[in-house]
Amino acid sequence: MNHECHGNLGLPAPCLVDVGTVVNKNDMLRLLQDLGQVRYTHTQDERVVSEGEGYVMEVFADPQQSTLVANRTLYLNVLSFDCLEMGQIDDNQTHFDLIQDNRRLRLVPLSNPLQDQTGRNLNVAAFEAIVAEALSASWDACLDDEGNFPD
Repeated sequence: MNHECHGNLGLPAPCLVDVGTVVNKNDMLRLLQDLGQVRYTHTQDERVVSEGEGYVMEVFADPQQSTLVANRTLYLNVLSFDCLEMGQIDDNQTHFDLIQDNRRLRLVPLSNPLQDQTGRNLNVAAFEAIVAEALSASWDACLDDEGNFPD
C-alpha cells in the first residue's frame, strides 16, 4: 500500500498529453523553453495581425518585461498570457497557443527537439573541449611565466 497517495488528499497534478490547457506558469515555461525554430501567427479578435518564422531565444516569467517578437526572434514572457492551449493541426503537428483575452500567439515548432538534443550534446561536447584546451593553454602559460620571474 502506498501511504503517500493516501496521505495526500488533494487533487493530483494534471496530466496533459498533446492536447489541453495549461495555466501553471512553470508548466508553460517548461513547454516553451526548448521550442527552437517556430512558425508564429499573431491574431487579435480572430483576425491575423502578423505571421512569420523565428527562433525562440528566451522564455521567462518577469512582470517587468514584455513578450517581444521582432527580427525573426521571440522573447516570450509567460506572464504576458493567461494560459497556453496545446493541440494538434490536421497533419498531427503540435501547436502552442498563448492566449491573453482576445489575443492569441500561435507557435508551431519547425524543429524536432529529439534531433536538436543530439546537436546540443555535440555542441556542448565541442564547447567543453574548447574550454579545456583554453584552460590548459592558460595553465601552461602560467607555469612558463613562473620560471621567468627575476629572483
